[in-house]
Amino acid sequence: MNNSINKAIRGSIAVKEALLTDTAFQEKIAATAQCMIAAFRGGGKVLFCGNGGSAADAQHLAAELSGRFYFDRPPLYAEALHVNSSFLTAVANDYGYDETFARMAEAAGRAGDVLVAISTSGNSTGIIKAVEAGKKRGMTIVGFTGATGGAMAELCDLLLNVPATDTPRIQEAHILIGHILCELVEKEMFGAKTE
Repeated sequence: MNNSINKAIRGSIAVKEALLTDTAFQEKIAATAQCMIAAFRGGGKVLFCGNGGSAADAQHLAAELSGRFYFDRPPLYAEALHVNSSFLTAVANDYGYDETFARMAEAAGRAGDVLVAISTSGNSTGIIKAVEAGKKRGMTIVGFTGATGGAMAELCDLLLNVPATDTPRIQEAHILIGHILCELVEKEMFGAKTE
């Protein structure tokens, strides 16, 4: 059992060390933060979508932006596309599950908004359909994926493709990147942390 524990911890550290030494990847994180800041300053919003653990990450990061991260400040308009269970189940029933995020992106997305599409494989049909709907609405598309980016690689304006193929390690890096983005956005828009 200890070998499995050590292997998981070492694997997580290895992915984060790869991010730590990849300046090009860090520049993509900074560019993503700037896109989010521009959307918020322009009166827009950041929408998130993902399935399973990625849905949890989507909701988590939306809450950090719309609530608070490090300090008290005005809320920012951020939401995960799956949080209305009546909408989700109605669209899944009437149109099929793969259409749920696309329909909400079409309803809520506007030019200048940001859509953060989270898929460890980059190949989730429902997430790809949301990306396509967001692009049609003029949204900036940010992909959180694993190493290859999958089918999303060609569709995203900014691709944060974590250099890993193991789903748990990818998801751990996604939440790290998401937290970095929340910190950068909050600092830039409202000043340095005062705590």
